[in-house]
Amino acid sequence: MKLVAVTSCPTGIAHSQMAAENLEQTAEQLGHDIKVEVQGAMGAENELSAADIESADAVIIAADTAVNRDRFENVPLVKGTVKDAVNDAEGMIEEALAAADGDADSADTAEQSDAGSESESGGQQRRGGDRSKSLVARLKRLFS
Repeated sequence: MKLVAVTSCPTGIAHSQMAAENLEQTAEQLGHDIKVEVQGAMGAENELSAADIESADAVIIAADTAVNRDRFENVPLVKGTVKDAVNDAEGMIEEALAAADGDADSADTAEQSDAGSESESGGQQRRGGDRSKSLVARLKRLFS
């Protein structure tokens, strides 16, 4: 499948790039094509063209800042945070594929049902992704 993504964080120095890199590597491992636009302090890098968006099966927005969604109106969209893309890129890609296949109405509906099940069960669900892919785990491996 063909995916496009936008990553954006308030400072736009490292986390946006880390999220973009993780999405790209994970998509490649799963056998999908992806193009990622990084919005940061220096403006937009690797900007998505109208043709890129039109040919995409789904859009992933991993942002902690406001991202204009107008250009993605006719494409299934999954929204998450930069942290989601850094820690659980595979989960975000799976959500996007489900949205593209019509298995999920929208990411917002899934988030609402998760919140509802949390309050009903009285406990907290573990959020995030594979801890071995976290920034702390990567740094530990780097320095060991």
